[in-house]
Amino acid sequence: MENFLFTSESVGEGHPDKICDQVSDAVLDACLAVDPYARVACESAAKTGMIMVFGEITLNGFIDYQTVIRDAIKEIGYDDSAKGFDYKTCNVLVAIEQQSVDIKQGVDTKTVSDEDIGAGDQGLMFGYATDETAEFMPLTSVLSHGLNIKMSELRNNGTLPWLRPDTKTQITCNYKNDNGAVVPQRVHTVVISTQHSEDITNEQMEKALMEQVINVVIPENMRDAETIYHINPSGRFVIGGPQGDAGLTGRKIIVDTYGGWGAHGGGAFSGKDYSKVDRSAAYAARWVAKSLVAAGLCRRCLLQVSYAIGVSHPLSMHIDTYGTGLTKSGKTDEEILAIINKNFDLRPGVIVRELGLRKPIFRKTAKYGHFGRRAAEGEDGFTWEIPKTLTM
Repeated sequence: MENFLFTSESVGEGHPDKICDQVSDAVLDACLAVDPYARVACESAAKTGMIMVFGEITLNGFIDYQTVIRDAIKEIGYDDSAKGFDYKTCNVLVAIEQQSVDIKQGVDTKTVSDEDIGAGDQGLMFGYATDETAEFMPLTSVLSHGLNIKMSELRNNGTLPWLRPDTKTQITCNYKNDNGAVVPQRVHTVVISTQHSEDITNEQMEKALMEQVINVVIPENMRDAETIYHINPSGRFVIGGPQGDAGLTGRKIIVDTYGGWGAHGGGAFSGKDYSKVDRSAAYAARWVAKSLVAAGLCRRCLLQVSYAIGVSHPLSMHIDTYGTGLTKSGKTDEEILAIINKNFDLRPGVIVRELGLRKPIFRKTAKYGHFGRRAAEGEDGFTWEIPKTLTM
């Protein structure tokens, strides 16, 4: 289609599923801080007054799971039962076992070199990049995350004290197809749903969110008189977080990636160490895709890679530049695939080294998307967002 609508959503750090993602990654980071070679597959589930953390963890060291979990919930902002969840009084259940010996033998570094360790599971992963924003991310995704980030900022600095941690946003944009590339024309619809205290009216919320969130995050040239706004369309949203809905790690995989653009292999990220290619290979695929677009080889691309458990090299790679390889650089997808093979080694043992995935850098990825972001100055992380200089 020449012109079309496309929508992406985001959820805030207090969304029940995102609480679980952040708790799982807080546990992962705690494990990696003790033992960079830890094997971690950590899931979380939450409901009113309780959170359960379960999975398989093998490491040399000790983790105080209770403290790690409660501190993560505190940082999110659930510090009072009046908000529906309290890190001090919630029931924390821990059901952790060691990694299966059957899986361990496929990813054991004692019998092979670090570079040749096998993938921790089978599966397919995708990386996507587009030149429509400075982040090489879809505008719908960037703006939907931006709304949640701004609300969190205003909640935490006391500007809008009635805001609560559980938020959801959605952005619909008008797009134009430009020979395979996509160019956003305007914001068509904005949706914000936010948990709030009881002492605020809908009218007060709408005014504050329009003036201090929407008009700040969404560029003026992308808004017009026909832009549609839905602010807390359900009416009221006092009961939120795990009290309002159950949460589970890995249920926001589209929010975590590209907002519905490109494709997704189905594997979640949070709570998994680098040997789980659901995470590490998806990061590497994004690194490849962003490097290609940043190098001017194409305007938009989607890379698929696949793995088998215990096998180090990818089983397959497929690149689709939507025709923009030819129009941008004059190169076919087959020629660009050859460039990928020349510049990138996508074995898990190489990915972990080149992207620094043995460091405790994952908790901050578990909110507002894993892609399109940079680490704060002086911090490690988001290395997959730094384009690689390519040899042609």
